[in-house]
Amino acid sequence: MTALSAAAPTEPTASLVQSVDWLAIAPVALTAAVALAVLVADLFVPERRKPLLGWISVAGLAAATALLLPLRAGDRSTFCLTGDPAACSYTADHFALVVQFLVLGGALVTALLSVNAVRDTRMPAGEYWFLLLSSAAGAALLPASRDLATLIVALEVASLPAFALVGMRRGDRLSSEAALKFFLSSVTATAVSLMGVSFVYAATGSLHLTQVADRLEDVPGQLDTLAMAGVALTLVGFAFKTAAVPFHFWVPDTYVGAPLPVAGYLSVIGKAVGFTGLILVTVIAFPAYSDIWGPALAVLAALTMTLGNAAALRQSADRPNSAVRLLAWSSVGQAGYLLVPIAAAAYSERDQIGSTVAYALMYAAVNLGAFAVAALVARTKPLHRISDYRGLYAERPLAALSLAFFLLCLAGLPPGLIGLFAKVTVFRSAVDAGLGWLAVVMAVNVVIALYYYLRWTALLFRTPETAGAPATAPAKAPWPVTAAIAVTATAALVLSGAPQLVLRFAAGSLFPQ
Repeated sequence: MTALSAAAPTEPTASLVQSVDWLAIAPVALTAAVALAVLVADLFVPERRKPLLGWISVAGLAAATALLLPLRAGDRSTFCLTGDPAACSYTADHFALVVQFLVLGGALVTALLSVNAVRDTRMPAGEYWFLLLSSAAGAALLPASRDLATLIVALEVASLPAFALVGMRRGDRLSSEAALKFFLSSVTATAVSLMGVSFVYAATGSLHLTQVADRLEDVPGQLDTLAMAGVALTLVGFAFKTAAVPFHFWVPDTYVGAPLPVAGYLSVIGKAVGFTGLILVTVIAFPAYSDIWGPALAVLAALTMTLGNAAALRQSADRPNSAVRLLAWSSVGQAGYLLVPIAAAAYSERDQIGSTVAYALMYAAVNLGAFAVAALVARTKPLHRISDYRGLYAERPLAALSLAFFLLCLAGLPPGLIGLFAKVTVFRSAVDAGLGWLAVVMAVNVVIALYYYLRWTALLFRTPETAGAPATAPAKAPWPVTAAIAVTATAALVLSGAPQLVLRFAAGSLFPQ
């Protein structure tokens, strides 16, 4: 007995207790904690003080964004396997931090736009802010997820609250229909992805992305078909979130039916979730099957940008909700551009992914800015028609100049240099990968998109239809909306002022040298 006791300390024992790096998960944890705090506080705060919940949410998102600064080294991981420390479920690397900054910053702008919208439309404040923060927490979790189970959970945490946000305008038929269509199509896509994950697990015996990648390199012959089916099915759920064709049909009706801040949120954060998931599963987990997902994503990119731009061209300026529908179809077209570097990664170096990250940063800033200006115009012209923007410069010069700058960035024209640099970088990734045909399709679509972006831009500076009527001072813009426009315009200007620095940083975000 004594001998055994003396020998025990010298025997190696594997600890089954995982240590948690609280700083690494702090941005996600704080966002989720504020969501719960707002939900509980809603039970006790009197009705006249409900706007306070919005400001608590804004402060929480700002604090969560600030918590990314201590993590900028990008060298933290947690929830790792005790037997394989390199296989972790949560990794705060450069890629995760860039996307988390996009998600939390975008949610912060959405919160600023929502402060007045929640009050003016009498939406239930506690529910709205809880759902928005919960969705943001899931979206921030996804880029740091490094196993398939956490990826799917993060995807659903980001998506389920979004269904309710879309249908938040109770009694509105369009809102209810949009929420139902969004819910049914998203649930179907998720079910297909779960089936794919189960196939991948059956073929590899692991859910961690790095282990899946290693084991797919040497799949037994009898499991090869199962593994290929799993890879294809897993991509469906993430392709749905990106609004790639043929998973795009929910976009226009959902954007029109949702409250305007929620539509802006879905156009940016929803896409960030989808593209992040696609990048993680294709480039990290499934490189062995790049001959399957590479050509598929290239074809999806071409179809998505072509259909999105063609539908945007058909929007009539005088049709109700035409401005929102144009932004919706424009987002589908932009999704096609974002897919190009991911497809190119199957044919060349993995650092092509940096092009998607850079393009996503540009798109997030300018698209949220466009929705912010739309929210301002909708206060006096609620039909959301493109024709409502005619002569906006005469009424609100700064808002018109901001919207013009945002549209030029989306078109890739000066002075929106970040849009031009991002499109050139994406175009170059296709050329370097040998996808010349896809580069040609992209070039044609960029030219097509110029028409509807410039048509809207020109309308801002035309003479108002009421030019002969007595001049009246425009209603004062709520300062949260003004702040959202200012933040997005400043971000777009900074990105345009130093595009090469942003693109260089993003190029090494996933695989730093």
